[in-house]
Amino acid sequence: MAEERFTRRTVSVVMAVIAALAFVFSFGNVWALALRLGVPRPIAPLIAPMVDLSVVGLLVALRFLALRGVPKAELKAGTRLLHLCGLLTLALNAAEPLLTGRYGRACLDTVAPLLLLGWGHVGPAFLAQFHTHTRPNPHLEATAAALATEPVPDVAPSPESAPPTPARRSPPP
Repeated sequence: MAEERFTRRTVSVVMAVIAALAFVFSFGNVWALALRLGVPRPIAPLIAPMVDLSVVGLLVALRFLALRGVPKAELKAGTRLLHLCGLLTLALNAAEPLLTGRYGRACLDTVAPLLLLGWGHVGPAFLAQFHTHTRPNPHLEATAAALATEPVPDVAPSPESAPPTPARRSPPP
């Protein structure tokens, strides 16, 4: 159980740190893009937090649901929205350097959103798998208990005393 807790916490902390760093990283990029596109100064700094807070909220919600054993199919809508927010973050981060012809900077500015997209995809899946493999299965435990209580014969039955197997009938011509 200690290994499970450590693993879950490590994955959760990594997801949170990636989301926080992507938030900080993209804040300035999106603000600069908004100003370049003529968005009023009081509104420009509000765009990046909307997208990034959506990512954080979705990561937290998907983590919670994955740890509760919610099937992946039921998390599909939240996962799709998370990917959309990740793609928006990617586009918003790379747009300003691409507009100014700074392609190296554009490549650098895609690192955080791509990591965010990747962790947004595998993080909840990892947590769900950790939960699945460590959760006790009552059906298997009941079967194991029943097998443990059945008496085991001391001697195997001889082939002569084994019940006869039904003869196979050939199909009609």
